[in-house]
Amino acid sequence: MNDRAGRRRARRLAIGTAVVLALAGMNGPWLYRFGTAKYHQYQINKPEYKAANGKWEIVRFPKEYRQNTIHAALLRTGKVLLVAGSGNNQDNFDAKRFDTRIWDPVKGTIKKVPTPSDLFCTGHTQLANGNLLIAGGTKRYEKLKGDVTKAGGLMIVHNENPDKPITLPAGTTFTGKEGGKTFVSKDPVVVERATKVFDKKTGKFLRNDPGLGRIYVEAQKSGRKYETGTQDNYRIRGLSGADARNTYGIAQKLALDKKDFQGIRDAFEFDPVAEKYIKVDPMKEARWYPTLTTLSDGKILSVSGLDDIGQLVPGKNEVFDPKTKKWTYTPKIRQFPTYPALFLMQNGKIFYSGSNAGYGPDNVGRDPGIWDVPSNRFTKIPGLSDAKEMETSGTVLLPPAQDEKFMVIGGGGVGESAQSSNRTRIVDLKADSPRFVDGPTLERGTRYPQASILPDDSVLVSGGSEDYRGRGNSNILQARLYHPDTNTFESVADPLVGRNYHSGSLLLPDGRVMFFGSDSLYGDAANTKPGVFEQRIEIYTPPYLYRDSRPSLSGGPQTIARGASGTFTSPQASVIKKVRLIRPSASTHVTDVDQRSIEMRFTVSGDKVKVTVPQNKNLVQSGWYMLFVDDDQGTPSKAQWVRVP
Repeated sequence: MNDRAGRRRARRLAIGTAVVLALAGMNGPWLYRFGTAKYHQYQINKPEYKAANGKWEIVRFPKEYRQNTIHAALLRTGKVLLVAGSGNNQDNFDAKRFDTRIWDPVKGTIKKVPTPSDLFCTGHTQLANGNLLIAGGTKRYEKLKGDVTKAGGLMIVHNENPDKPITLPAGTTFTGKEGGKTFVSKDPVVVERATKVFDKKTGKFLRNDPGLGRIYVEAQKSGRKYETGTQDNYRIRGLSGADARNTYGIAQKLALDKKDFQGIRDAFEFDPVAEKYIKVDPMKEARWYPTLTTLSDGKILSVSGLDDIGQLVPGKNEVFDPKTKKWTYTPKIRQFPTYPALFLMQNGKIFYSGSNAGYGPDNVGRDPGIWDVPSNRFTKIPGLSDAKEMETSGTVLLPPAQDEKFMVIGGGGVGESAQSSNRTRIVDLKADSPRFVDGPTLERGTRYPQASILPDDSVLVSGGSEDYRGRGNSNILQARLYHPDTNTFESVADPLVGRNYHSGSLLLPDGRVMFFGSDSLYGDAANTKPGVFEQRIEIYTPPYLYRDSRPSLSGGPQTIARGASGTFTSPQASVIKKVRLIRPSASTHVTDVDQRSIEMRFTVSGDKVKVTVPQNKNLVQSGWYMLFVDDDQGTPSKAQWVRVP
């Protein structure tokens, strides 16, 4: 236990003991009157309590500015981008009501921003120029089994012509050779030409491997009698000659089963200065629930998601070039569940923690490991406890980032499982043979935990629910500070609002933490009333902001290159003990692959603090950062924004 944590724990114990003694000496009626919410408020607002535990406060926007926030990102202006899209509300989707807000946590102002597409369940990441790249979203809401009226599903179109691709328009009709049932495509599809295969030794031609296209089809009429029960080959109406011979469809069961969400290809950069979306080249694949993460060369990798026919993208990952604004496929495929937690390592490879947010087979792409994207080699990392309960778990790069230790927090079983894990798991990627080991346990199994890095190197872990989407009133109103130096959790003040699915958190430049969203499936313990989306914002002020004073930081350059230094002014320079460069968050669905806290070397002379940016481009990706200094009590300054080119 470090001294700071020990002092706080002692203060909490003293406060709790005083409260117990006071109540024990009072009669029953007084205890009834004052042992209430008011008395609780009195206790948690005491200066000594806040100095030991911090404080939570609820922010309520005016009614006309409220929305179902699904995504949030801290912009380099210090404002927060709050994205709802249709906000998991099909009425909004049908009416094309797509929402975005910009909130200034300092001034308290909020602004509506025109939203060009349904960015519900999109992917996002910070770019080097300070813009936020946003890609994917919603084309169609899911349809539950009882709501599906027309049989439908996935049709795989084959093209055996090695000389040319073929394009089939929306409305193309497919008729089964065996069953004779007819289905119609909902969108156009381009089917690439076949690939000629030759014997590697003799050069002799062997066969044509057909080009493949995927398309959603449905019956022309409603009713169960139009379902198919087995695989069938399908003739394509309107084709003739060689096209008719070379092109055909194959589909498995086409039925009235549940139809999943469908994704879009749309991509945008959000400009934090102009405060507007700027359309860029669309992705090659439509994606709903994708992860975007920065690669070693500064390009952005887009992975996983449900495509435009509601199927998991079959391992076809792609890369965005911020210079050309174009997307290209990676040379090889690798499949992950949706919203996989992918982090750039200091050696340029990608770490996959196993955390994800749901869709995908339970036996494909679930193992954690290290992925070399160019070669497509994947090295599994052993030792993960509760390995079958990784959906809706959280992953955080523990500070300082140079140590390259990750913590995986909680999680649950695949799909709507009631199983949840109370484990934390830690892996040191700098070890000769990385292996997960268990960290301190949580009090309860926890899905959807939020984890935010603080400038004093602690990690705030809060919220979540024990069951899927908070079923059974299982929201967890607890918060803990994790201390990497001692590998311990420290209890702090409890949040006021439950947070589960569609919630998130991010560190603000003043050292506070903002929480948003929550989408409970039910609103009561009996699971009989529908849940209501949580639109309130909650702010946690950590204990370090209730001390007598905090260091200040001013002046200095706005741009510092890797390996270079910049000098800032602080009247408290003589007591500065840490300097941290923290990348701003972009959070959704328990996924925030952007946040990282980088240790900065520094020297002090008088009231000047000279800081040096590390040289490793994979550790310090190009972009905007918050620069914090911490004094000898662990109290951080407000952040200065610094750009690393």
